Amino acid sequence: MSQQACVVRRAARLGAVGLTLALAACAAQGPTRSQGDGRVHYQPASFETLPGWADDQPREATTALLRSCARLRTLPASSPVGPAVLGSRAGDWGPPCAALEQASRTGTVREALVRSFQPWQVIGPDGPEGLFTGYYEATLDVSFTPSAVYATPVYGQPPGWTETSGVTRPDRAAIEDGALAGIAPVLMWARDPVDVFFLHIQGSGVARLPDGRSQRIGFAGSNGHPFVGIGALMRKRGLGDGSSMTAIRTWLRANPAEGRALMRENPRYIFFRTVEGEGPIGAQGVALSAGRSLAVDRDHIPLGAPVWVATSDAQGRTVARLMVAQDTGAAIKGAVRGDVFWGTGEEALVHAGGMRSPGFLWVLLPRGAVVAQSASGTQG
Repeated sequence: MSQQACVVRRAARLGAVGLTLALAACAAQGPTRSQGDGRVHYQPASFETLPGWADDQPREATTALLRSCARLRTLPASSPVGPAVLGSRAGDWGPPCAALEQASRTGTVREALVRSFQPWQVIGPDGPEGLFTGYYEATLDVSFTPSAVYATPVYGQPPGWTETSGVTRPDRAAIEDGALAGIAPVLMWARDPVDVFFLHIQGSGVARLPDGRSQRIGFAGSNGHPFVGIGALMRKRGLGDGSSMTAIRTWLRANPAEGRALMRENPRYIFFRTVEGEGPIGAQGVALSAGRSLAVDRDHIPLGAPVWVATSDAQGRTVARLMVAQDTGAAIKGAVRGDVFWGTGEEALVHAGGMRSPGFLWVLLPRGAVVAQSASGTQG
C-alpha cells in the first residue's frame, strides 16, 4: 500500500484523532529495528515528526519529569531501567535529568528534551497503533465506624499476604461473604459499595469523612485473581450502555441486586493503605500528575521515562502531549498500550470514564545511552 493510500484509510478510520495520527502510523510502516523476540520494535524518530510537538507545552510536565528523575537518582547506576532488551541503566539518566532540572529554572524544557533525549516509536506485533484508556482518583464517603449507613469495608492488606504465583486466595465473592473477616484490617467503612468497586478498579482514592476531613488511600496489594471488566459483560448481555464508567456506575446504582451480582463476576480484589501527602502514588513510587502521568506495560516501557502520546480523549478531542510513564495496571498490557491519569473526582471521571481510543506511543530515551546501540540491531 502506498503511503498516500495508507494515510487516507487510517485518517478515515481514526476520525477525530485526525490526519497527524494517520501520518504517524503510516510513517512507521517502513523498516523497523528488531528488539528482543522480534515482536516489538522501537523505531527512531525526530521530535519534529511527533504529532502535536509544536503545540504542546512540555513545561507543564515538569513536575512529573522531576519526580521521576528524583526516583531514578535513588537507584544504583548499573540498575536496569525498563526491559533488559533496551539496555538502559539508571546511570544513563543522570545527565538528561540534570539538564531537565536546569531547564525547569530557565523555562527551556522543550530545548532540554531535544538535546538530551531521542524519541523511539513503539511498534507492537500488530503495528504502531494501540489502545489508550483513562483512569482517575476515585472519591468516596466513609466513616471509621461501621453503621447501617457505612457498611462496606475498605480492607488493608491481610498480614503475610503476597501475590505469590500458585497460591489460591479468596475471590471477590468469597471476600464479600466474609472470608477475610477478622483477618484483614478494615481501614474504613464506605457508604456506597459501588464507589468501593470503582475504587478497586482505579487503585487509589480520596476518602471523605463525615466531619469534612479527607484521607488519601492507595494500592497495597491484591488477591492475585485476574481482572474482569464488567462493562463488556453488560454490553454482551444487553444490560445497559456499559461503554463508560459513568454509564456503568449509573446502571449499578439503579439495579443494586443485579449490580452486586455483576460486580462479583470480577474476581480481582484490591487492598489499600493510607497515603500521606501528595498523591495518588503510581507504580514508580511517585505522586501522579493529572494529564501528564501514564500507566504503561513495564515489560515494554521503562517506568520514569518521558513518553509522547498521540490519541484522543473520551469526547474525541485530540490528545498529543508529553507524559511520563509512572504507573502500571492489571489491564494495561501490550507494547502500544497506555492509561492516562486524568486527576481526582467527578471532572476527571468525565475525561477518563469513556476513553477508549486508538493512538500511538513514543518513548524518549537518553541520547548516547546503550539503548541507542541496542536499537540499531538487525532489520526486522
